[in-house]
Amino acid sequence: PLPELPELEELYRLYRTDLYRYLCHLTTISEAEDLLSETFLRALKRLHTYRGDCAVKTWLFGIARNIWLEGLRKKHSTASTDELLEGCLAEDTLTERTDSRLPMAACEGTAAAKDDRARRVVQLRAMGYSYNEIAAE
Repeated sequence: PLPELPELEELYRLYRTDLYRYLCHLTTISEAEDLLSETFLRALKRLHTYRGDCAVKTWLFGIARNIWLEGLRKKHSTASTDELLEGCLAEDTLTERTDSRLPMAACEGTAAAKDDRARRVVQLRAMGYSYNEIAAE
């Protein structure tokens, strides 16, 4: 018998932050958001394929990684997977990532001067919650 998986909403709640951080490490913040959505869409389509031979989190990270690699292959169709990975790991994206986080630091500074509710909204949004989820909090 196949292992029982939690509902997709529960999987999303449990793993979205870790997956998002992982994807941000691999690519840009805006692309990570798209890849995160695609990861959960693909997981939904493939729930029936989960055999339980690894942790659910590992399975989701594998889906995310495969989607990211598929995107790289589309952009660089003549390169091998090893060449793609070597190029990505050799790139210095630290400056780009740091620069993209500077606006968030400014928002956090502004929010610190506000009340607890405003600060919480900024924190939740930065953690990847949708506006609907924040409103429900």
